[in-house]
Amino acid sequence: MSAQIIDGKGVAARLRKELAEEVSQFHEATGIVPHLAAILVGEDPASAVYVRNKQKACEKSGIKSTLHRLDAATTQADLLNLISGLNCDDSVHGILCQLPLPSQIDETTVLDSVTPIKDVDCFHPENVGLMVQGRPRYLPCTPAGCQRLIAEAGVETSGAHAVIVGRSEIVGKPMGMMLVQKGDVANATVTYAHSRTKNLAEMTRQADILVAAIGKPNFIRGEMVKPGACVIDVGINRVGDKLVGDVDFDSVVEIAGSITPVPGGVGPMTIAMLLQNTLTAAKLQAE
Repeated sequence: MSAQIIDGKGVAARLRKELAEEVSQFHEATGIVPHLAAILVGEDPASAVYVRNKQKACEKSGIKSTLHRLDAATTQADLLNLISGLNCDDSVHGILCQLPLPSQIDETTVLDSVTPIKDVDCFHPENVGLMVQGRPRYLPCTPAGCQRLIAEAGVETSGAHAVIVGRSEIVGKPMGMMLVQKGDVANATVTYAHSRTKNLAEMTRQADILVAAIGKPNFIRGEMVKPGACVIDVGINRVGDKLVGDVDFDSVVEIAGSITPVPGGVGPMTIAMLLQNTLTAAKLQAE
């Protein structure tokens, strides 16, 4: 029996429609239009697509979006100067610096330079710390999108064993932290697995909820999945002319209870959560 396909594209469209109504109400009450400033350094094709999709989603939701395109040879000092100006610009509520950055720029220094109140990606140590303590200002966009999709699938997380394959600062680590918290779509028992984990398949077969965020195409196969598990595929990899996830969809769909597709799963939800954070940032700065 094939798994339930979790339609991230459909869920994200519904959330954007709800968000557009919230943005309209906020604008009527305050006269403020939430404003997201995106920075793209260089010509990475995937990054350009991501930023373009984010801009389109902003427009549909009534959020102002400004793109700052910088040359691949941009110095770290020039990038930091731009961010400093955006930090001081009261008309800008959220700042997004698209990763990856060119090799001459230190990503940590740049991400730390975004003032926490405008850090709508939730990368700043202050926002990460608040999230870890269970009192988030913002939730990191991709993990928040995954959490929403788990809820949409009707999966009970309380007491469930969640295995996170991947330990990145952007997805893996915060995903586990969010699922282990007290609260809704949480209270799970969390195990982190990664490239150094011994007997990885033995670990993943124990998962009631399996989140694949390891960056390797078709890495999670059917024999690595517990029958009936909820499988969330965060990966997006280009193989030939196809986009595939970190999960071998064809073999896993016959084993899992529910699964996100690639494309059309986690990706659209990441953008929806970014827009939600931008509205939240505008509200916080209006107070």
